[in-house]
Amino acid sequence: MAQKIELLAPAKDYDCGVAAINHGADAVYVGAPKFGARVAAGNSLADIERLCRYAHLYHAHVHVALNTILTDEELEEARKLIFRLYDTGADALIIQDVGILQLDIPPIALHASTQTDNRTAEKVLFWEKVGMQRAILARELSLEQIREIRQQTTIELEAFVHGALCVSYSGQCYMSHACTSRSANRGECAQFCRLPYTLTDANGKVIRDHSHLLSLKDMDRSDYLAELLEAGITSFKIEGRLKRMDYVKNVTAFYRQRIDNLLEKDARFEKASSGKEIFTFDPDPQKTFNRGKTDYFLHGRENVMVNPDTPKSIGEPLGTLVAVNGRNLMVDTAKELHNGDGLGFIDTDGELCGFRINKAEGNRLTTLDPVAGLTAGMPLYRNSDAAFDKLLAGDSAVRKIGVNLLLSETPDGFALMLTDEDGVAVTQEFAYKKELSQKGDIAIANLKTALSKLGGTPYYPMGVEVRTTQPYFFPASVVNEWRRTAVERLTEARAESHRRPFGQLVTPNDFPFPSPDGDTLTYRGNVMNTKAREFYKLHGIKTIEPAFEKSAVENAVLMTCRHCIRYTLGMCRKQPHATDRHPEPWTLQTGNFRFNLEFDCARCEMKVRG
Repeated sequence: MAQKIELLAPAKDYDCGVAAINHGADAVYVGAPKFGARVAAGNSLADIERLCRYAHLYHAHVHVALNTILTDEELEEARKLIFRLYDTGADALIIQDVGILQLDIPPIALHASTQTDNRTAEKVLFWEKVGMQRAILARELSLEQIREIRQQTTIELEAFVHGALCVSYSGQCYMSHACTSRSANRGECAQFCRLPYTLTDANGKVIRDHSHLLSLKDMDRSDYLAELLEAGITSFKIEGRLKRMDYVKNVTAFYRQRIDNLLEKDARFEKASSGKEIFTFDPDPQKTFNRGKTDYFLHGRENVMVNPDTPKSIGEPLGTLVAVNGRNLMVDTAKELHNGDGLGFIDTDGELCGFRINKAEGNRLTTLDPVAGLTAGMPLYRNSDAAFDKLLAGDSAVRKIGVNLLLSETPDGFALMLTDEDGVAVTQEFAYKKELSQKGDIAIANLKTALSKLGGTPYYPMGVEVRTTQPYFFPASVVNEWRRTAVERLTEARAESHRRPFGQLVTPNDFPFPSPDGDTLTYRGNVMNTKAREFYKLHGIKTIEPAFEKSAVENAVLMTCRHCIRYTLGMCRKQPHATDRHPEPWTLQTGNFRFNLEFDCARCEMKVRG
C-alpha cells in the first residue's frame, strides 16, 4: 500500500483555508479560538466547522493549533474547547502543553508541536510511546538527523519546508517575555529577532552596527523534497498562519506541483487527499512575501542564513540600475516589468527602501516622483508584481474530483450511478416513461455530453457510459435534474465516508521522559500548570522548575540557536581562515536592551542571555 504524503498549508481564517484547499493542500492548520501560538490568528468554532466541511469533501484534513502553555485556571476551559473542536469535525490538535494529556478529552489525534523541541530520536520516541500520532520536527535538523529519528520511531513525522524561521529553537525563546512580558509560548511573541542590533566586544568595540544579526532568511526546501521523502517525512509543512491569501495561494500551488512531480515518478507514495488542481498562474514563491531563502541546516551550516539589511520581504532579484535621471530610470533586467510594480533597493544606510513604477516601457521606467537614494549600479528587487498580483486576486485555481457516470435502464425508468476516484459510489433511480429517439447514436452521444456537464460542481467527468437497450429521448431539463440530484447524493456520501484519524493516548504509563538534565526539568521545560507537573512526575522527572513565564530566572538563557553570529561573520574558531580580534563576551544591544552572547562550540550552538 502506498504511503500517503501530505502537503500542509497555513490558514489564518476560513477564506485562506478554502484557498489553500483549492490550491492543492492535503491539510490545513488553523488557530483555535483561544490558546494558539499566534494569538492574532484565532478562528471561531463556526468557521472551523465550515472549513472542516469544505476540506472533508476532498478528504483533506484540518489541524487546529492549541499550542500555548496553559495556566491552571485555563485548563478546564481548554478541555471544554477541545470537545467543541472535536464536534466541529477537526481532524487533529497541535499541542505544546503536556497538561492536556492528563485531561479527559475526546479521541482526537494529537500532534506534538515543534514547540515541544523535537530535536532527538529519544524525544520523538517518547511522544510515540504516550500516544501522539505525529511529531512536528525542529526546523534545525539535518537530513541525517531526520533519518536517525525515522529509523528509531514509527510515529508520523512532519517537517517545515517553507516560510519564516525563528532564530531560537522553537519553544525555547524567552526574550520577548523577558523584555515585554509578551510570551512566545503564550502566543504573543514581540519578534525581537527581527530588530536591528549593535554588536560589541568585551572592550566595547563595535563589531557590527545597526545590523539584523538575528533575522533569518526564510526557509525554502523546494529543491530537496525527494531527499526529505527518502528520509521519512510524510507531511510537508508551509509556515505562515499570519500570511495573506496571495502567499497561501502561491506557495501552496508551487509545492503542490513539486510534490505531484515526485509522486508521479514513485509508486511508493501517493497524494493524501482527492482531486486535481488547475491553476490560472505559474506559481513562484519569490513573487510573494520572502526574506531571501535558505535550506537551514538540512545539508549542514550555510555561511549566511540571515539577511542583515532588513527583516522585510525583499522580493525577487530583478537586476541592476543602469542610470538615473530624475523620474526616469534605466534597468538591466531580463524580467518583464509592468505599470504599478513595486521595486526595492538597499540604501547606503543599509535600509530597504521602495518605490512604484508609474510607467514601464521595456527597461525604461518612469516614477511618479524622483526617488531619493537611487544610484547607478545598485541591485534592484521586485516585491510587488502588478500582473502576478492581479492573477492571484481572482479565482486563481479550481480543484475537481474525478467521477465516472453510468446511466442504465431499469424496469420503471433509469438509474444514474456516480463513482468517484476514491471508489465512493451512489445510484439514484428515476421513474420515467421511455420514449425512443429517432436519432440513434447521435441521441446517445448527446446524452453523454449532457451528463458530463459538471461545471459549477466539485467534480469532473473521467468517463461517461450509457447502457440502455434502445436510444431514448431525454429533455435537457430532465437530464440536468437527474445529474444535479446524483451529484448532491455523491457529495453527501463523500462527507459520510471521511474518516478522521483516531487519537488514543496511552497514558498513564511510566515510559521515561528524556530530559537533558537527567531527572530534572528546568524552566525550559515550560511547565505552567499542575497537570503538566503530574505528567512529568509520572514519567520519571523528580525536580521540576516552573516555566519562565511563571517565575523569571536571573541571567537566564533567553535563546538557544544553531545560527551562530561568529560563523556568519567569518570568526568561528573552527573555520580555517577565521579572523577573530574581538575578546568575549560579545554583547547585542537594541534600544535599552542588552544581551550577552555565549558560544558553545562543542555543540555548535549560540546562547543569548539577558
